[in-house]
Amino acid sequence: MNLDEKELGITIALFERFEKHTLPDALWIKERVDKGELLTDGDMAFLERVLENTTLVQGRIDGQPEWQSLYARAINLYEEIIAKALENQQAATSLK
Repeated sequence: MNLDEKELGITIALFERFEKHTLPDALWIKERVDKGELLTDGDMAFLERVLENTTLVQGRIDGQPEWQSLYARAINLYEEIIAKALENQQAATSLK
């Protein structure tokens, strides 16, 4: 197996893990924050790991247009969760 095949295999494995594990968890968190819930410590730790992983994956998808769309949607989902969570936190703080 040459280096390109190995890199492709690693990239595919990362995206499969994202699709089967990370994405469902992120969608579950988004559903909760869309209902006005606050992030838990566990949610925040999960989102930090997602951000770290997207940073690691970014270099692997440069020049791979077939992966860039999924990557962009994942980043957008992360940003939506953070924005809504911040809105929820500000609303909760103003009620106190």
